Amino acid sequence: MNFDEIKDLIKLVSKTGLGKVKIEKEDFQITISGNKNSKAEQPIIVQSPQPTVMAAPAPAPAAPTDAAPTPDKEKPAAAQDDNLITINSPMIGTFYRSSGPDKDAFVNVGSTFSVGDKLCIIEAMKTFNEIEAEISGKIVKVLVDDASPVDYDQPLFMVEPMA
Repeated sequence: MNFDEIKDLIKLVSKTGLGKVKIEKEDFQITISGNKNSKAEQPIIVQSPQPTVMAAPAPAPAAPTDAAPTPDKEKPAAAQDDNLITINSPMIGTFYRSSGPDKDAFVNVGSTFSVGDKLCIIEAMKTFNEIEAEISGKIVKVLVDDASPVDYDQPLFMVEPMA
């Protein structure tokens, strides 16, 4: 378990009000105690008999930037962003754009969607949570790479709302 996973677990315990979380692996054990006033008295115990090794996703190439952008270039972008809405992550976890590696993404840039349509999946503690749209709109920008970790309230999509 790496430091970022431990940080995410601590955030999860503090946000959910769990009393205690204990994780045991072959050569690793961690216990995180939450709010003492929590109603949860039984600790949640997660055991993994074998450590899992996952390949890290390849880093995305850096986008070229202008050394000194002119004010003329900034004004149209700011005017376009005024009517956009950001869809944020409702939880900590791993962001997936599709239901499987060989499946098409739920939405892409330019896709239109309605209330209740699936936008993505966030995996949290081995549970796959389908994130559904609460508004109708059009995807303007996808802000997170597939299979990347996300934090609570992290922006996922920039959306142009539709009436």
